[in-house]
Amino acid sequence: MLSIQLTNFIEAGTDEAGRGCLAGPVTAAAVILPQDLNLPFLNDSKKLTEKQRNILRPQIENQAIAFSVAHVFQEEIDRINILKASIKAMHLALEQLQKSPEYIVVDGNKFFSFNEIPHQCIVKGDGKFQNIAAASVLAKTYRDDYMKKINADFPVYGWDQNKGYPTQSHRAAIQKYGSTPHHRKSFQLLPRQLEIDF
Repeated sequence: MLSIQLTNFIEAGTDEAGRGCLAGPVTAAAVILPQDLNLPFLNDSKKLTEKQRNILRPQIENQAIAFSVAHVFQEEIDRINILKASIKAMHLALEQLQKSPEYIVVDGNKFFSFNEIPHQCIVKGDGKFQNIAAASVLAKTYRDDYMKKINADFPVYGWDQNKGYPTQSHRAAIQKYGSTPHHRKSFQLLPRQLEIDF
């Protein structure tokens, strides 16, 4: 069972999805949950099936005191790097919350202070605290929905299945068809040996 939250303050949990992808945005969510939350199956989104995440999403949104989701797209990722883009997405999500948090818990080990609100980074926090787990579910499902949407224009890359992650089939499509405007140009899209022009 995940802990409800770390403090007795109005606490927002935040997490991101898509850091390791070759295409598409990095997406973050921020969530403030009530103390009497009733989501027994809530967990780190990576430990849930796609079906479980999609069932949980409306339940989180209905029970949350406040939640928001934000994308930072590939052009910005290429400009400022993926770590800064991930933190920027978290800041945007926090900024959009309809209720201001008094404390922030962040999944991972890197964060920049937001509006001078105290924060704590928690490694694998999405498997320890409900508010971070809820943020991980929202970030993952909203990003997956976006990748499925753009897949309609670029079906050969299989984004409806791989969501932009560097699968073998995704890289094979990049090798065959080249990159798209949705690909992150600052990432190594192909292994070095496949980049050689024979």
